[in-house]
Amino acid sequence: MRDQAPLDQRFARLADEAAACDICERMRERKAVLSRLNGALFPRVMFIGEAPGRKGADRTRIPFHGDASGANFESLLASINLKREEIFITSAVLCSPRKASGANDKPSRMEFRNCSGFLRRLIELIDPPVIATLGAVALDALKLVEPHSYQIREDAARILSWHGRLLVPLYHPSPQVIITVRPLEQQKRDYRSILKAVERSNTR
Repeated sequence: MRDQAPLDQRFARLADEAAACDICERMRERKAVLSRLNGALFPRVMFIGEAPGRKGADRTRIPFHGDASGANFESLLASINLKREEIFITSAVLCSPRKASGANDKPSRMEFRNCSGFLRRLIELIDPPVIATLGAVALDALKLVEPHSYQIREDAARILSWHGRLLVPLYHPSPQVIITVRPLEQQKRDYRSILKAVERSNTR
């Protein structure tokens, strides 16, 4: 079993480093969403999203909490009886990218690259047995940590091997995705693959 105290200390140092990062010009006024509010340091599953939302994580400091996407995510977790205390949630980009209007924006390729070192170090530090990506963008961002050829359309809810662990690509829980691409009830069925992956990881 890993020693808890050193892990706490290493995580705190990484969070402090992320908070001080100002590499991405348009996000210099934003603060990285990375703290113990992200979840358990010994999680059953690590979830990875795209970036903190303006009305959600950037405001509450809790990933996928406080906005419509967060409410959908919490409903999906509840559908498989998985609690936030059992998971860790982060994003491929730790700060909230905005358009000139102030609305949420997709991170640029350079912003993903700038933040990929933090994502790599988080995965190495927490060492989750199962990773679940939330959306095509998060799945694509993993390529900067370890190359893969997975695609959300072909591989959604499949249990895959990636970087020495199990990977479950999932659709993003945003209202737009739920309305136009992957209904909530279908996503609930997708989430059952997470439990199967956890069970499989326990036998490895």
